[in-house]
Amino acid sequence: MTTFRSTLLTLAALAGLALAAPASAQRDPAYEAARAEGTVGERTDGYLALTGGGDAALRKMVDDINIRRRAIYARRAQAEGATMEEYSFTAGCIAIGRTQPGEKYQAPDGSWQTRGGGAPQRDARCPG
Repeated sequence: MTTFRSTLLTLAALAGLALAAPASAQRDPAYEAARAEGTVGERTDGYLALTGGGDAALRKMVDDINIRRRAIYARRAQAEGATMEEYSFTAGCIAIGRTQPGEKYQAPDGSWQTRGGGAPQRDARCPG
């Protein structure tokens, strides 16, 4: 990716990421509790995942959020002339960067990490 294209994708992903997890899910106490407890985390590919445990209701909530994210990524990738993979990867970089201390995220090596007080480990290809 060129620097210009990378910048455009970053800006587009920033605009879309706010929509990626539906507002209702973001306010859902179960969603917030799962993030705080580390039972869900942000993946490097821009999607949410169970990191361990979780009941059927939590699995359904994660699946629903990911379905919505995929639809948003598809629309925005097409509008930006990017592939889904490029767009979702950039969104994943941003989502991981936005995690809060105590929340889980996927490191570049695929392992699950708990965000500390510093910056999370991000893929070297992540913009900015």
